[in-house]
Amino acid sequence: MQELDGNTVMENQPQNKPEEEEQIEGLDPEIGSWGDYPLDDLLIRHENRTIHDVIRRIEQENYIMDPDFQRDFIWEEDKQSKLIESVIMRIPLPVFYMAEDDEGRMVVVDGLQRLSTFRRFVNDDLRLKLPDRSELNGKRFSDLSSKIQNRIEDCNLIFYIIDSNVPERARLDIFERVNGGVPLTRQQMRNCLFMGPATRFLKDESITNIFLKATDYSLKTTTMRDREFVNRFCAFQILGVENYRGDMDDFLANGLRKMNKIGKEEPSRLSLLSSEFRRGLSNNLILFGRQSFRKYKPEYERRSVLNASFWDVMSTSFSHYEEEHLQTHSEAVRSSILELFKNEEFNTAITYGPNDSNKVRARFRMVQEKLEEIFGDYAN
Repeated sequence: MQELDGNTVMENQPQNKPEEEEQIEGLDPEIGSWGDYPLDDLLIRHENRTIHDVIRRIEQENYIMDPDFQRDFIWEEDKQSKLIESVIMRIPLPVFYMAEDDEGRMVVVDGLQRLSTFRRFVNDDLRLKLPDRSELNGKRFSDLSSKIQNRIEDCNLIFYIIDSNVPERARLDIFERVNGGVPLTRQQMRNCLFMGPATRFLKDESITNIFLKATDYSLKTTTMRDREFVNRFCAFQILGVENYRGDMDDFLANGLRKMNKIGKEEPSRLSLLSSEFRRGLSNNLILFGRQSFRKYKPEYERRSVLNASFWDVMSTSFSHYEEEHLQTHSEAVRSSILELFKNEEFNTAITYGPNDSNKVRARFRMVQEKLEEIFGDYAN
């Protein structure tokens, strides 16, 4: 067996090209249904704040300006300069959208470029490029008269704030509607809303040798699909399938909340979670190699795509067995799991409407029954 170093980051390996369509099975489509939300319960409020007040809050890290999902600061300096010119001319600006996280901080949903421009200019990191305005061209904030400085700092900005108590699916649907840049995936939004030990854990685990090998480089990093798979393992591992209620967005978010709490109070538990995760991946590789987390039938001419629902149950279930103990029964385990693909109920549970709570519990139950037939009550 090839030795796997879970701590090693894979380099110079084939990666998915951005233009390639990502092929994954066992996922429900990420489509919001606004008809399910009570009209008066979305809890979106608006506030007016001056540029001076906003910059102060940014410096105090009460506004989250650099989440992973946000694109790099890409506005050209002439565009930044025109924004400052608009403020000086008192031209009304578009509203800003923020999301309140569980700690009361404000996450920038839409308006990062504008807020970053204000911060850069007031901190003297931007020299205006306005060749048609000689009185402003080439000037930094400190070069302006007190009158113009005050006008900039006193400019009122309108913020619409998504309350932290808004249901998780609603928050993500609102993100999709208001974000003015390239459409974000659900995982990119979760990465923004739950920044902390949890999101660092997802990032670190998604670039290890063992994860890349187990998923065979099939998950895109640009959409954070790789981190979503890690997120799914963590949620089922620490919350338990018995606490799944049919809403995957809410379940994955609750997993991240729990991980952030653990990371602050008992960081050693995240180290244990990492060990469990890598053990589950290693055990799947031992048994199934490149077929790991994919449907398998002898009549398949080609290897099937990754199945997210099969991943959930296999990554967690096999994390509870030591490699040596598993190898002793490897043939029996392999045959038993492959036998499940002949079961219509199991195939349905990992393919059609897989986020339904009954189907989630069914696939976990069937795999657990197979393992108990072989191992009895043994598990770590």
